[in-house]
Amino acid sequence: MNNPPESVRVDKWLQVARMFKSRSQATRACTLHRVRVNGNSTKPHRLLQIGDTIEVEKGDWTRILVVKELADKPVAKALARELYEDQSPPPPPSDPIARAMRRPAVQREAGAGRPTKRERRQTDRLRGR
Repeated sequence: MNNPPESVRVDKWLQVARMFKSRSQATRACTLHRVRVNGNSTKPHRLLQIGDTIEVEKGDWTRILVVKELADKPVAKALARELYEDQSPPPPPSDPIARAMRRPAVQREAGAGRPTKRERRQTDRLRGR
């Protein structure tokens, strides 16, 4: 690459390395503490250096990347793979039931959102309809 920068923002590098489709997705992952640099949770504006270790949580899988090159402009897909050394374990097998069991059940607080059919009928009776 021509004149590589000395340091690059984490969110920018993650997008150039094609870990995320857009920079805003990379920024959001950083703010939600799904990206760690050298073991520490990071903010999107942190500057990366060559040799830094990045851990990216994507669902059930944590990607572990070692920065080999820095780039702040989009590069070809083949060149993007040369920006890092992938030390990730293989992705876990896809099990939709286990994935659903890890998430908490969605509950609606009383009075939040649209009324149920039963609540609507009770309201109609009170109003004399």
